[in-house]
Amino acid sequence: MKKVFITGGEGFIGYHLTKRFLAEGYEVITYDIQTHSIPFDKSNWPQYIIYRTESIKDERLTRVRGDVCDRGRLKTTLERHKPDVIVHLAALSIAGVSNDYPEEAHRNVLNSTITLMDVLKELDYGYDRIVHTSSSMAYGNFLRDDEGNIIPAREDQMCDPIDIYGSMKLAGEYIVKSFNHRFKIPYVIIRPSAVYGPTDCNRRVTEIFLRNAMDGKPLKLDNGGLHQLDFTYVEDLAEGFFLAATKKEALGNTFNLTRGEGRTIKDLAEVLKGLMPETEIITREIEVYRPNRGQLDISKAKRILGFDPKHSLEEGMKSYYEFAKAFEEGKR
Repeated sequence: MKKVFITGGEGFIGYHLTKRFLAEGYEVITYDIQTHSIPFDKSNWPQYIIYRTESIKDERLTRVRGDVCDRGRLKTTLERHKPDVIVHLAALSIAGVSNDYPEEAHRNVLNSTITLMDVLKELDYGYDRIVHTSSSMAYGNFLRDDEGNIIPAREDQMCDPIDIYGSMKLAGEYIVKSFNHRFKIPYVIIRPSAVYGPTDCNRRVTEIFLRNAMDGKPLKLDNGGLHQLDFTYVEDLAEGFFLAATKKEALGNTFNLTRGEGRTIKDLAEVLKGLMPETEIITREIEVYRPNRGQLDISKAKRILGFDPKHSLEEGMKSYYEFAKAFEEGKR
């Protein structure tokens, strides 16, 4: 039985990825600090965390409480379980937090990656690869053509992050690549974008809007809600991670794993209004600090991995809403 070791495996993406690997017959070891809380925002949905961490009952799943920056415990755990694949998800889950707490971001995004790579270089068995999680924020502002239209971001274009989170994620990519050059550690790098779906409790815009709409609160569109994101349903992302972790052709590559479609925040609000017609949408003017993003080019992932995301924003948010509604009604 093959084994996968997932740092941050008790988190949002980790939960869905754990289910995906178990479905394929893998033994899964999650390595997570397991605080079961978000210290920077107490308004999350704690019941989703409970659902996520307690719902998977499988003898092939081993949960280890540990900090990736704890080198001794990390190395001992890896040596004991000897996983075939290591997926590195552990990091700050909210990009905006990094700007307010840069030292926290440095520790949880950058130091954790350095510690993990340093431990991997000392392992004395033949693991297959590490799948490292970066971010679309590494690109910074997306390029535009002469008419002002956003050009889909490609993996081979120059990255120019404009915020702390993006810069930390890009630095992590360089660390992974440098350990590969120096110590031959096999790797794959993933750049996700705007992940959403059932069990999310990280206060992303999709969760905030869904929560507010369900509570009868207005959806606030910053500067008209024209900012674009490549919203990615979490089960599609989990499938992409699985392909990146198992396909030989993936080794040594960086992949955008997204829906491959730029949609505005206004689109998101209107999708929710379609599901809950009583929802009020208002606009406000604020200072913007996030990079201007949009569609990512996923042709490389399609060609090499066979990646084929299934959920449009309309389909994904409908499933997300139905999950949240059923959960609150006690049906889950």
